[in-house]
Amino acid sequence: MLNVSHLTRDYGQGRGIFDVDFSVERGEVFGFLGPNGAGKTTTIRHLMGFLRPRRGNCTVAGKSCWQDRAEIQRDVGYIPGEMAFLEDMTGDGYLRFFAKYRGMSDTGRQQELLRRFELDPKGKLKKMSKGMKQKIGIVAAFMHDPGVLVLDEPTSGLDPLMQNRFIELILEEKERGKTILMSSHMFEEVERTCHRIAIIREGRIVTVDSVDAIKMKQHRRYVVTLRTEDEARQFAETGLTVERTEGTKVTVRVQSSLRDLIGRMYEFDVVNLSAPTQSLEEIFLQYYGGNGV
Repeated sequence: MLNVSHLTRDYGQGRGIFDVDFSVERGEVFGFLGPNGAGKTTTIRHLMGFLRPRRGNCTVAGKSCWQDRAEIQRDVGYIPGEMAFLEDMTGDGYLRFFAKYRGMSDTGRQQELLRRFELDPKGKLKKMSKGMKQKIGIVAAFMHDPGVLVLDEPTSGLDPLMQNRFIELILEEKERGKTILMSSHMFEEVERTCHRIAIIREGRIVTVDSVDAIKMKQHRRYVVTLRTEDEARQFAETGLTVERTEGTKVTVRVQSSLRDLIGRMYEFDVVNLSAPTQSLEEIFLQYYGGNGV
């Protein structure tokens, strides 16, 4: 449904996106991760037809994102990374504008979304908080029941309760077979909603895979519990990659094979072995560097 093929836009001095290549299948929720400045928004602006590709191309449902941009912008549900409103408009007026633009006559979906996110859209946009403006953007993106959604940091400014309601909405849309590309810094959102993710770094895709497969490929942590603190200290000095020792527990980091870890464990009186769940955030930091990963 969404295809990005060798997309390049070079702004000079290493800025831009370079040979970006990935696709999103029909009915898939696809996560697009990277820090600020990595190229997420630039890629999304090409998908929405706001930027013309300098090299490569991208399509939505087989349509050229540049040549068919008017149709794509009308039909696709889109949440921009930075909301831009006519400040003298009311929230209600903004939603009416989008409904007219899309030729909508039924506002039932809009009303359901307003109730879900506890939003009264009647006030002036310039007086609304960031969270309220974000809710207006969410309602505008979903209210015409689009088959494809492109979401750039969709929960920015929302409180934890509303973030959770948004995740529930995404899971519902996923069940209905919607195709969703979601850029996010909220790792819980990605872990709970996405099957596959792409990680972009300095304008280049560094990996595209399922969340589970990426977790399996990266460093894994194991907590080995010994009988005594003295044995724990001895175990920590056997040449394994030890992150910390706390009492009788030794946390070991393993890149791939468990052979060395298992071999060392046979030499000691191990009373327990556990493997703490590794969050997607920890995995993400491995691609960018960071303490403790």
